[in-house]
Amino acid sequence: MRVSGLEPHDEITVGSSATARDGKVWHGRATFIADDHGLVDLSTTRPVSGTYNTVDGMGLFWSMRPPTGDPNSDYFSLRSPESSPSYAVKITVTAHGRQLASRTLTREGKAKGVSSRTLTLAHDKVVGEMFLPRPGTPRHPAVLVFGGSEGGVSMKWEAALLASHGYPTLALGYFGEPGLPATLRNVPLEYFATAARLLAAQPSADSSHVIAMGYSRGSEPALLLAEDYPRLIHGVVVYSPSSNVNQGFGGGNAWTKDGRPIPQGSIPLDHLSGPLLAIAGADDALWPSPTYVKAITEELHAAQDRHPYQALIYPGAGHGVGTFPFLAEGTVDPSLGGNRVGNAVAKEQGWPKVLALLAGAR
Repeated sequence: MRVSGLEPHDEITVGSSATARDGKVWHGRATFIADDHGLVDLSTTRPVSGTYNTVDGMGLFWSMRPPTGDPNSDYFSLRSPESSPSYAVKITVTAHGRQLASRTLTREGKAKGVSSRTLTLAHDKVVGEMFLPRPGTPRHPAVLVFGGSEGGVSMKWEAALLASHGYPTLALGYFGEPGLPATLRNVPLEYFATAARLLAAQPSADSSHVIAMGYSRGSEPALLLAEDYPRLIHGVVVYSPSSNVNQGFGGGNAWTKDGRPIPQGSIPLDHLSGPLLAIAGADDALWPSPTYVKAITEELHAAQDRHPYQALIYPGAGHGVGTFPFLAEGTVDPSLGGNRVGNAVAKEQGWPKVLALLAGAR
């Protein structure tokens, strides 16, 4: 964004505002000094004050803050992309106590023509939301995406965005939904394989390139799928991952296969049939994901894996290192680690790496 037509060296404030799902209006602001030509270019100019303090053309988007409440427990919640595929951000320019200009921008998370379908156990044998690219899009790699300990179908926006880029994507729930385990305990790995086969069968999907994407606890089944089903899963993306199988909630086992518990401990990675991207925040306070990322790459190196793999560890970022960029969040919850700037940079730099992996998988 650029603001022109100002007086040279004039001081202006550029503000942003957007309404979250709960009705709260979040605000960002940044004060700038115009250059000799009366121009402020937000992508090259550092604000003198505001909700962010670095040169960042998208700072007004991710730095928005909630109006009230505990910012450590608040985040800019979106309505579901099936019903509300976009949201508005109002930008205002003020100086000397009066508004000079305003413009309303639209952030689109689900492109026109992208379709979605709710999957049910009764009809599909899995629970989730399927997002498919607009008709006529050439076949692309498909992405099976799932979250972690939050349960439910938690990564719909990631799925909608990926489908908007042409990649058929299934946002999968694996516990905490009717008919599924109530908690993360004794979840069959075969359930994920069923979802992957359903996704691969879509006409817009390239069935030879199905990618598993898991966040936090979801990294475990993503890696296990790639290891145990190399003919079905052809690449992995994991955020804030573990390199181990951890115990289920309340003790016991998290995952099963062939009706037997999958033992806790290190996940072997000697049968992968595609690329791997592991992303972690250096300041993850929830668990040692940077250590796990290094263990994953060391395991692949020891296995002499012939496919490309990459580990990205972002300084200043915590457990909230992903996924897509520029979405506002409150001050980072101390239990997750990291800081707002670190997380924002990680998302801005990490998301293109995910898209590059998918583009290279064709």
